[in-house]
Amino acid sequence: MHVRTSTSGLAAALAATFALMGGQATAAPSAAADADGAAAARVVTYDASGSAEFRSAVDRGAAIWNESVDAVELRPAAAGQRANIRVLADNGWPRAITTSLGNGTVYIGRQAVDEGHNTIRISAHELGHILGLPDRKPGPCSSLMSGASAGTTCTNAYPNAAEKAEVEGYFGGSFARTSGAVPLNALIMDWRAARTPNDGSHDRGRP
Repeated sequence: MHVRTSTSGLAAALAATFALMGGQATAAPSAAADADGAAAARVVTYDASGSAEFRSAVDRGAAIWNESVDAVELRPAAAGQRANIRVLADNGWPRAITTSLGNGTVYIGRQAVDEGHNTIRISAHELGHILGLPDRKPGPCSSLMSGASAGTTCTNAYPNAAEKAEVEGYFGGSFARTSGAVPLNALIMDWRAARTPNDGSHDRGRP
């Protein structure tokens, strides 16, 4: 579990202890800077007020990402605050509309839930798109972004090591995007991979 804490207070306390003991306390700006940098996660807010019966699953999906990565933190938007991510429930397929890294709209579609797909996995998967991850289909259950291709028996809602590293890379440093990230201003249709569209459309792309 990733815990975001600042150690600058501890460093100061240790320095004071050395001084009282007669030792020579020296400043360690690099350590303090590292601690401050580690604590400076980019905050991305989400509004799940429109997610209906999936509210707890959305909150759990966000919490899983917070447990998994350090560079970004998902927080519920405060009252009256405009959220980076809107999460809605509807009767279609789960999907995400990305506008920029960390911004967009997620739909928790009931069709996938009715088929038996796990709601927390769906939530974490769709939030993964907003955090920059593309679909990885077909794929194993150990891959969060394999979506429906892992089958209805798959309940894993945690990103694997590679998926974590990608998100850390997208939000770390100058928040630069790298190749392979999900396209911006795109509609990403998820969980439909379990079916073969007969209209020639693709699961991912612009509507």
